Amino acid sequence: MTFVKQKVVDLPPSGIRKFFDLAASMEGCISLSIGEPDFVTPKLMMDAAIDSLNQGKTAYTSNAGLMELREEICNYLKKYDLSYEAATEVLVTVGASEAIDLAFRALVGEGDEVLIPDPSFVCYGPLATMAGATPVYLNTYEKDDFRLTAEELEAKITPNSKVLLLPYPNNPTGGIMSKEDYEPIAEVVKKHNLFVICDEIYSELVYGGEKHFSFAALPGMKERSIVLNGFSKAFAMTGWRVGYACGPADVIAAITKIHQYGIMSAPTMGQYGALEGLRNGDEEVAKMVASYDERRKVIVQGFRDMGLSCFEPKGAFYCFPCIKSTGMSSEEFVEQLLMEEKVAVVPGNAFGASGEGFIRCSYASSMENIKEALKRIEAFINRHKK
Repeated sequence: MTFVKQKVVDLPPSGIRKFFDLAASMEGCISLSIGEPDFVTPKLMMDAAIDSLNQGKTAYTSNAGLMELREEICNYLKKYDLSYEAATEVLVTVGASEAIDLAFRALVGEGDEVLIPDPSFVCYGPLATMAGATPVYLNTYEKDDFRLTAEELEAKITPNSKVLLLPYPNNPTGGIMSKEDYEPIAEVVKKHNLFVICDEIYSELVYGGEKHFSFAALPGMKERSIVLNGFSKAFAMTGWRVGYACGPADVIAAITKIHQYGIMSAPTMGQYGALEGLRNGDEEVAKMVASYDERRKVIVQGFRDMGLSCFEPKGAFYCFPCIKSTGMSSEEFVEQLLMEEKVAVVPGNAFGASGEGFIRCSYASSMENIKEALKRIEAFINRHKK
C-alpha cells in the first residue's frame, strides 16, 4: 500500500540524473552528462554575497525579491527589447525551475493541454502533469535545425490547448529561434488565444554571430507571455538558486501568491550576488561564453571527424550528435559507452521521443575532458562498426 498519489508514482525519474549518478560512482569516468558550468562563480559576485552576510543582511527579502534586483533585471532585459515594471511585473524565484513550476500551477489545470517542443528539457512534461494538465509534444527535427515550425504547432492544437512553452536556446539540441522563425508562431498563438511561457535561461549563451531574440518582444506578445530566466548558466551560479519571471502584472501576482505560500523568498545572499552580476559581471560572462564557444567548435568537429552527423548548436552548451549510423538505440549506446569507455552522456530520448537516435553531450566541461572523451567515443564507435 502507498499513500503517494498515483500521478506522482507514474512519473519517470530524470533520464539525466540516472547517468550522472552512475558516472559519479565510477572511477576515471568523464562526465558530459550534466548541464553545469565548470567555472566557479565569478569572485565579484561571491564577494557581494559575503559582504551582504557581513553586513547582517540575512533576513527574508520581500516575497517578490529585492527591489533593486528587480530593477536591475528590468534594465538587463532591455537588451532584448523587453520592458517591464519592477514593482508589478517581476518575481525573483528559486532558480528558473521554480518559475516554470509556478507558471504551470498558475496557468493550467485538469483538462488543459500544454504544448511542448520535443526534444526539450526533462522537467517540462512532468511539471505540467503535476499541475493537472496534459503535455502535448511538438516534434522538431535536425533538418529544421530543431526549430519549432508553425505547421507542427497548428497540427497539434486542440480546443483544450492553453499554453505553449518556448524553450530557446534549447536544451538538449542547442537550437535557437530567430525573430523570423517566431513571427509565424505568433500568428498561430493569436489565432488560438494561447499563453506562452518563454524559458530563456540560456539567452546569454549564443554563438556564431547570432543574437538571442525573445518571443515576448514581438508586437502583441508581451501581454500573453511570461519570460523566465536566471543566473545559473551564464553567471555560473547553479548552486545559488536565483531565477526570475517577468510578465503581465496579473500573471506575476498569481505566481507570486503561490511562491509566497511555498517558498517565501529566494535566498537573500544569492540575490545580492545576482545583483552584482547584473551590475558589473558583463566581462566575466563574456569570458565564459568565449570559452564555451571554443569548446563548442572542438566537440562538434570531433563528432563529425569520427563520422557522426552533428547539428551545429548555436545556443546553450550542448551538442546533439546523431548516433543512428551505429545501429544502436540511444540508451544502448549510452549504457555501453559508459561501461566500456567510462564516458557519461545522456540518451536523446530522455528529452522526448524525437530525441531517439541522438545523444546529448555537455561542453560545459574542460577542454581536456572534452578531447579525452572524444578519443574514447571514437574508439567505442570504431570497435562497434558493422
